[in-house]
Amino acid sequence: MSFRERFKNFFSVEDEYEYIEEVETDEQSKLPQEKEDISENVVNLSTIKQPTSKVVLCEPTAFNEVQKIADHILNRRAVVINLQRVEHHQAKRMIDFLSGTIYAIKGDMKKLGTETFLCAPDNVDISGTISNMTSLNGDELERGW
Repeated sequence: MSFRERFKNFFSVEDEYEYIEEVETDEQSKLPQEKEDISENVVNLSTIKQPTSKVVLCEPTAFNEVQKIADHILNRRAVVINLQRVEHHQAKRMIDFLSGTIYAIKGDMKKLGTETFLCAPDNVDISGTISNMTSLNGDELERGW
C-alpha cells in the first residue's frame, strides 16, 4: 500500500460515518441509564420538614441570666421577656445588653407592656402595635419606662 492510499483510507468518509455511528450507539445505550439515575434523585417535597420557629418566654430574676436570653436570640429564636422580678436598674441594664445583641444581628425589639418586651431576630417579622393602657394608672411612671 502506498502512502497516498493509506492517507486516503485514514481520512476517508466511510471511517467518519463509522466513528459517528459508534458514538451514537454508545450515547443511546447510556440514555436509559441516565433516566434511571435521574428518577432516583427525585425527592418528594412533602416529606421535607420545614424548620419551626420558636418563641421563648423568659422571666429573669438576676442580670446574669441575660446571657442565656441573648443566646436564644443569636440562635434565631424570638424571646418574650417579663422584667417584673428584676430591680429597675438591673432591668435597664438587661434591656441595654439585649438591644446591642439585637442590633448586631439586625433584629427588632418591641415593648409589649409595662415590663414586657419582645426580642426577635431578623428571621421573625413583627407587625402591629399594642396600645399602652397601663400609663393611666401611673405604674409606668414609677418604673421610668
